[in-house]
Amino acid sequence: MARPDGAPADQTPAEGDAARVPAQDSADDGILLAGVHLLLDPAGALYWPEERLLVVADLHLEKGSAFAARGVPLPPYDSRATLALLERIAARWQPRAIVALGDSFHDRGAAARLGSDERASLAALGRGREMIWIAGNHDPDPAPELGGNHLDLLRLGPLTLRHEPAPGFVRGEIVGHFHPVARLVQRGRSLRRRCFATDGSRLVMPALGAYAGGLNIRDAALAGLFVRDYAAHLVGAARTYRIAHHACLPDRAG
Repeated sequence: MARPDGAPADQTPAEGDAARVPAQDSADDGILLAGVHLLLDPAGALYWPEERLLVVADLHLEKGSAFAARGVPLPPYDSRATLALLERIAARWQPRAIVALGDSFHDRGAAARLGSDERASLAALGRGREMIWIAGNHDPDPAPELGGNHLDLLRLGPLTLRHEPAPGFVRGEIVGHFHPVARLVQRGRSLRRRCFATDGSRLVMPALGAYAGGLNIRDAALAGLFVRDYAAHLVGAARTYRIAHHACLPDRAG
């Protein structure tokens, strides 16, 4: 599987970015996946109203401290920023459960490096609701001291939630891992933004982590997951925008 870890981080767009989305593409906050109606949160989360289930992917908590240990000077505030964003999303939807689709922690030691404020944030997120941690390639082992349930995957109704996609065609699969981003050029200005990617049968979630990189949806590793035409649903300041995959541009060579 392709790993976008070394790709540049894509920050949440500013308010003015929505105006640069091509006018022919409509605002779009919901999708049907294997017949299930799901809502796309413009911050990059997914909400299943029928189940009151909130889904996020690739938090990569403590990526900053992991890089700092290797001599890469990143500000050590990524976990705080990511959890603050997740708290705002949870307050918006008030879910009964939150599912984190793997790579919630950047490495096996990341949970132990969390500060007291970040641990308090996680405790508050889990208060009165179920927290489900799906194993990822960065964090295959559970961190029981943080509470919640630790699973390899979750099957619920017609949907299967896991970190990496299963081989072949799987209808109703929701995955993370790839950190999809879409690139557009509007009025001579390039815009690269995190996005959901789906063909109505499989859905790839954007990364929520503040320092998570991104893989272009035109990349073969992503394009090969879909059996028919797929679309990017770009995150925006207050809504998402659907763009056909062929209207998005590949990243510049080199």
